[in-house]
Amino acid sequence: MTVSGGALLISHGGKGANQALAARRLGAEVRLIAQIGQDSIGDRIVGHLTDAGFPAEGLLRDPATATGVALIMVDRAGRNQIAVAPGANRTLTRERLYSLQGWIEWSDLLLCQLETPLETVRWALGEARRLGRRTILNPAPPRPLPDDLYPLVDVLTPNAGEALALSGATGGGKDAIHEAAQRLMRKGTGVVIVTLGADGALLVTREDAIHVPGFSVDAVDTRAAGAAFTGALAPGRGSGRPLREAVSLRTLPARSRARGAGLRSRSQIGPTSRPS
Repeated sequence: MTVSGGALLISHGGKGANQALAARRLGAEVRLIAQIGQDSIGDRIVGHLTDAGFPAEGLLRDPATATGVALIMVDRAGRNQIAVAPGANRTLTRERLYSLQGWIEWSDLLLCQLETPLETVRWALGEARRLGRRTILNPAPPRPLPDDLYPLVDVLTPNAGEALALSGATGGGKDAIHEAAQRLMRKGTGVVIVTLGADGALLVTREDAIHVPGFSVDAVDTRAAGAAFTGALAPGRGSGRPLREAVSLRTLPARSRARGAGLRSRSQIGPTSRPS
């Protein structure tokens, strides 16, 4: 079926790069580990990321694979559907990270998402845990996770759909989402923060569950709102800020992102970040 209409906007993106950029804009010193194809799209992305201040050493190139791209359809309410060709993201192996192992030791916190192979993500989280560093995992795009990965995660930041899918909980109300978060913590994760779109976020710890309200906006484009939230959470968590305070503040970048068109950047295991 062919659908006609709308306009085309080409921009840099990707969950890890967007998260890194959000953290950097809030004053954190960020090192992004990413894999990008050896092609014209990749050349533009490398230029953009280095101009944004990310060290070139972490921007790995794969000459045999195209740079990852996504086609995003946005409706008039700002909601989106996304189709992704992961490209070089999926060829980022743990062996390629060995030369950058010292970056994890340098950091206060490691932030990962799931656009790279699970084996690579698990290795990086395991190294951070071995070194006593804090960890955040944004489990997107969602996929089944091995049970031994959860204990490596201090803070898990799924959206409501991802929380239900990962936990196996059913239903769609707040009780179901709370149950999903509790199940994920029973797997070994320290804290679960479920993002709820316009409704804000649900912070679930072993002692309590706190609903942090969202902000009312006229949504233009919700792309990267979740990445903005998680990336903005990282500096506060890395510096030891109380989670309730960090979550309250970090709904602001997601709100701003939904009102505009663009966090910019692409490719990813990072970021690793140190608040300045």
